[in-house]
Amino acid sequence: HQPDRYAMPGRLNCSANAVSLLGIHFLPGQYFALAIIIFINNEWHESISGKTFPTYNPSTLEKICDVQEGDKPDVDKAVEAARAAFQRGSPWRQMDVLSRGRLLHKLADLIERDRVTLATLETMDTGKPFLQAYFIDLEGCIKTLRYYAGWADKIQGRTIPVDENFVCFTRHEPMGVCGAITPWNFPLLMLVWKMAPALCCGNTLVIKPAEQTPLTSLYMGSLIKEVGFPPGVVNIVPGYGPTAGAAISTHHNIDKIAFTGSTKVGKLIKEAASKSNLKRVTLELGGKNPCIVCADADLDLAVECAHQGVFFNQGQCCTAASRVFVEEQIYPEFVKRSVEYAKKRLVGDPFDARTEQGPQIDQKQFDKILELIESGKKEGAKLECGGLAIEDRGLFIKPTVFSEVTDNMRIAKEEIFGPVQPIMKFKSIDEVIKRANSTEYGLTAAVFTKNLDRALTLASALQSGTVWINCYNALYAQAPFGGFKMSGNGRELGEYALAEYTEVKTVTIKLSQKNH
Repeated sequence: HQPDRYAMPGRLNCSANAVSLLGIHFLPGQYFALAIIIFINNEWHESISGKTFPTYNPSTLEKICDVQEGDKPDVDKAVEAARAAFQRGSPWRQMDVLSRGRLLHKLADLIERDRVTLATLETMDTGKPFLQAYFIDLEGCIKTLRYYAGWADKIQGRTIPVDENFVCFTRHEPMGVCGAITPWNFPLLMLVWKMAPALCCGNTLVIKPAEQTPLTSLYMGSLIKEVGFPPGVVNIVPGYGPTAGAAISTHHNIDKIAFTGSTKVGKLIKEAASKSNLKRVTLELGGKNPCIVCADADLDLAVECAHQGVFFNQGQCCTAASRVFVEEQIYPEFVKRSVEYAKKRLVGDPFDARTEQGPQIDQKQFDKILELIESGKKEGAKLECGGLAIEDRGLFIKPTVFSEVTDNMRIAKEEIFGPVQPIMKFKSIDEVIKRANSTEYGLTAAVFTKNLDRALTLASALQSGTVWINCYNALYAQAPFGGFKMSGNGRELGEYALAEYTEVKTVTIKLSQKNH
């Protein structure tokens, strides 16, 4: 359904004020008792238990609607549909690879058509600024789908020279039924990061979106059906992690699981997978990412990138630049400029085009961030600005900058996942390498310097899956993404992701001796 579009003073002339989802029309301040339903086998279902759960707008703390609460019986039903769709002879398995790619392209077309609606739902459900949802999240979804649509007819094995009496080659075949458990910070984008390569390779999917932000994932169900994917290829079961998520992790008829979220939950998923059927597991987990600013860096660029790197998406990014190491010669000036940036950052209504920062996702995260800010104060870090909630405005926290941070402080060790910038001082390259690597995480890192030798030395030495040089959050569908150490296993995006959704089969043929 296309949303109503009309202007209000100070707001975007788009669907910020009204949106329809699955026939339900939302207006500001309006709540609908009808629950959004589960998508299985290209049909909409109520939960078997009859239970529902609410989803809230974190900007206003108002309930948006109820959602049917999936549990193990609903996951079983979805897996049964996905398994049937994957069986040999099914429409999906018989489909030629070019047609599979065309379906992914058509899905990207429909996302472009409904881009305003999807960005509006994402903003309502997550609190992120509408313009960020529209230009970053939705753009990333479209580009990722088109990238993997192009791969659909290029997944191929190799011919291997062995004995002269044999022909040996490999086939790269789809794994089967894949489970996907997605996070609340980038609900739609992380769904597409998993769905696009999985479908490109010919798998079927059972998806559990985060309970805080299920709306755009369920909207995608309607687009999946409209595109023409066969029934059972994509199934979406909203619910809670300990019930629906656990059912996916332990299910004996799911062949692979992909999860984005906390390291704590990632460990539980890997343990559950190993105890069930040794299903393949891809994990994209937490980070405590170093951002190293050398004395010869372009200071304006470094300050701006470090600022955006930590405050983007309300600080709710696994890639957040949450440990900023600055060489001592430029430390005072870097802190001064960072504070100026933070004080100018506009926090407020995510549907206001001027807004740079919305609310935190829920009360639990809000309280955790404020508690970590208090720990920084108590442990001796210097609070340069922020450090407080914005009263009477939902779950908003002022952009916060700490200086004089040391490595033993909690704000330097723990993943904050909020708008807090800890800035630390270093003297030498050897020192900063050692300190940057002294963490259980290894997701991303950044280096700001004009010296190419120093940049490449640091890129080689840093223990992280991605290193950015003189930039931050430069993510592309073509480039693999994932972490070292406790930041996860496997890779998403790029050609590398295809290996996470295929099994390699070796075929060896003995030639007839009569031919010699």
